[in-house]
Amino acid sequence: MTILNLTMPKKVIGRIDKADFPLLGLFDIDVKIDTGAYTSSIHCHKVHVEDGVLKCTFYDKGHPLYNGKEIIFKTYDIAKVKSSNGIVQQRYKVKTTMLIFNKKYKINLTLSTRDDMKYPILIGRRFLNKKFVVDVNLKNLSFKTKEQNNS
Repeated sequence: MTILNLTMPKKVIGRIDKADFPLLGLFDIDVKIDTGAYTSSIHCHKVHVEDGVLKCTFYDKGHPLYNGKEIIFKTYDIAKVKSSNGIVQQRYKVKTTMLIFNKKYKINLTLSTRDDMKYPILIGRRFLNKKFVVDVNLKNLSFKTKEQNNS
């Protein structure tokens, strides 16, 4: 008996890439594909709740494409996230869109302080599932596609 797979083929993504987050005003931001992480997270600065809305600033001198603009989220959640060292943290979680491989995807991002990290955004398994296959020997596949389309 043959089982027919009618799902869409998965796109190959490398271990790192660049992506756009248009609703956050962030473009060509370095992302690390992290199959060890379940949730995706974004580095942010100055996170606080004021008058029932979540306010945060995406600025970091080590990540020059972060624009320093304050973003306001009217809807947000709080998620429990277990880090790689086993410590459980409560983090704010927001919904936004990510543009990668010239396609717009909805993505949930937890907000974290990643000052000491090379990549400001981690893309975890929850987002990758059923959409992408990771080839750790490759990088910037989406960004190269974007550059080719713009030339």
